[in-house]
Parts: sequence; C-alpha cells; structure tokens
Amino acid sequence: MLSLLLVVSSGRMTPATVVRRFPYSSPYWPVLSNSLLRRILPGLTVSALGDGMAVVAVSWLALQLASPGQRGLWVAIAVAAYTVPSVVGTLVFGRVLGGRNGAQLAGWDATLRAGTLAAIPVAYLFGALSLGLYVTLLAVSSLLHSWGSAGRYTLIAEVLPARDHLAGNAVLGIIAEMATIGGPPLAGLLISWGGAIWVIAIDAATFAVLALTYRLAVPAAADRPAPAQTGASRTAGFGVIRRNRSLLGLLTLSFGFFFLFGPVYVALPLYITDELHASATLIGTYYMAFGAGALVGGLTVGYLRRWPLWVVTIGIVVGFGLTMLPLGLGAPVGLSLLSFAIGGAVWAPYMPTSMALFQRSTTAANRPQVLAANGAVTVVAVPAGTMLGGPLVSALGAHETLLFCAIAIIAFGVIATGLTVLHRLAPPVGDTERE
Repeated sequence: MLSLLLVVSSGRMTPATVVRRFPYSSPYWPVLSNSLLRRILPGLTVSALGDGMAVVAVSWLALQLASPGQRGLWVAIAVAAYTVPSVVGTLVFGRVLGGRNGAQLAGWDATLRAGTLAAIPVAYLFGALSLGLYVTLLAVSSLLHSWGSAGRYTLIAEVLPARDHLAGNAVLGIIAEMATIGGPPLAGLLISWGGAIWVIAIDAATFAVLALTYRLAVPAAADRPAPAQTGASRTAGFGVIRRNRSLLGLLTLSFGFFFLFGPVYVALPLYITDELHASATLIGTYYMAFGAGALVGGLTVGYLRRWPLWVVTIGIVVGFGLTMLPLGLGAPVGLSLLSFAIGGAVWAPYMPTSMALFQRSTTAANRPQVLAANGAVTVVAVPAGTMLGGPLVSALGAHETLLFCAIAIIAFGVIATGLTVLHRLAPPVGDTERE
C-alpha cells in the first residue's frame, strides 16, 4: 500500500497503471514469488505461531510444576532454558554444522525442537514430568536455535540475489511479529481450555510441520553432502567476526542495543502497577501497541533497500531510544502508549537490516558460522539486561530505570555513529567487508 501511494503521488503513473503493476512492483514480490520460499513460508508461519504461544506456555507450565515459594525462580530458569543453551550449541556443534547449507541447519533445528518438546507432554501423561526433566528438555530443544536462525537467513542469501536480501529478511521479521501479536492471546485461550501442557504439544507439532516442510520443499539441498568446511573450527564464526572490524562493530551494536532494552521487561510492569496503580490489562495494552507498531514497521522494511543500511541500522538505535523518553519522563498514558507503538515500528527493521549487513559482509563458505555466532551472542543480550533490571529498579525506581534505558540507548547509538564515521575515514586495513 505504501508503494502504491508513493508512486501515484509522484505523478509518474495513473492509479489504474499502479493497480495493474501491483503486487509485481512491490519489493516483496521477488520473495513471495520465489518457487522455493513459497513452499517454505507457510511452514515458517505455522511454526512461528507455535513459538508465539510457547512464550506464555513455557512459563505457565513452570508455575504449575513449581512449589509456591519457588515459582519465580523456576519461571526464570525455564524461560532461560528455552533460549540460552543455543550458545553452547553454537560452540559444541560448530565443527559438524559449520559448512552445512541453510535448509539443513533450519531443518535440523526444527527436528530437534519437535522431538524434545513432544517429550514434555508424553512425560506428563506418564506422570514422569518433574521440574528438572522439564527444564532439561527445554534446554536440549534450544541447542540448535542459533544454527536454525542462521539457516533461515543463510537460505535467504542462497536463493535470492543480494538486492532482495533485505526484503527476504523483512518477510521473516513480519512473520515473527504477527506471531508475537497472535500467539500469546491464543495461548491464553488454549491454556484456559486444556492447560499449558497441550500448548507445548501444539508447539512441538508446528515444529514437526516445519521440519517436514524443509525436507519436502528443499529435497536437493537437504540431501546435498556437507562441503569441506564442515571440519572447520568450532569457533570459526567468532574468528571471522573478530578479524572483521565492521562485523565486530555490528555485533557489539546489536548486543548493546538488546542488553540496554532488557531492563524494560522488569521496569515497565513495576511502573504500571506500583506508580500508575493500574492492572495487568494496561501492561498487555503496552505490549500490544508495541507489537502493532512493529508489524507496521516490518512492512516498510522492503522499501529501505536503496538506503545506506549502516546509517539506517544505527539510526534505529538512536530513534528507538528517543521513543522511550516519554515513558521514562512519566508522560500521560495516552502519549506513552503512542510513543511505545512508534518504538515498535522503529525497532522492527533492526533485525532485517543488521542481518542484511551480515549477509553482504560474509561469503557462502563462512556465512552459516558467522550468523550462528551472531545469534549465540545476541540471544543472551536481552536476558542479561533483564537480570540487570532488578538491581536497577531497586536502586533507581521503575520510571527512572526506563529513563536510564532510554538515555543509555541514545548515547550508545551516538557513540556507534561516531565510531562508524571514524572507521569510514580511516584507511583500509584488510577488512573483508563487501559493500
């Protein structure tokens, strides 16, 4: 729709001409019309919805299994177990998975997720599901998470020309945002109907569908033997990033951005309940506004392909910090809700643009390792920042912590801007970045 308005307003085409050319003129058309991606995207959508439901179900089941005095501890452990062990998986399986293609990596992640998550309801039905077993199965399910994410973005780079990478990344982001909006409410309904255990069973089934999709939709890629790079070092991806100043700077930017946002997950609920004296409904409204804004922002990403991506990526960090200021300054609810929604729209393009920079700056041989290393580092950023949120709120207060996060994110983006300018002005020293 945005492209229609822009083209018509320019006066170069009549509305009738634009209608005839749409959707072929959309930057997303090469992605959606790609014969291979067209077969995979439905499976990705189903799986993303299952993962959106699991966000609620994983913590809810931990609440049910834990004793009253230990609920908070076990919820934190369960949520961490569903993501953080991917760091271990990146290192342990680097030698085996480093040279695999995108479909293999994503398919194996989906297969592992499906099998281990399915074991949770099976153990529950047999009366054998303890908290220890529950957390262990969640941890095993996430071991290939970074490789699965790397596989999806590697597949985009494998099947699309470079000019369409941003739009392809954006489609993955849009699917995730839609699942974030629709998954949690659906999980709430299903939990009230049958319990959290069955939501996890559904999540396992969606991963099984995704694994089968990769196997049937990309049979040639799935059967292709691993290239010679399979025997590379477990830390090959980290080595590539360490030697490339641009990639190292991008990874640092992502980690810092996500880390500084982490305390918001602690401060926002406390601000709403303790200082605004509102209910959990308002908390849900804030997150819904953020998700709706993120969906709108995700839809615009494809139209940024002619923009300088480094400028856009760093600008997102500064812009997002600015949208957090009304919350930190204690603005009226209506204004802060609007600002939070705008923040979601600003946030959404970050992952597609940063991943496009990684795709441009790597080769087909090292791209999976580099993307997996990036995922392993960034996946712990938000949990680490969330852990910092407790002490910050205790020391500063809830809305003061929100203000601190906003100012820190803005300052971090400004520093990144300065360092990027200095790097561009400095003489080349052998970086492997390919613009």
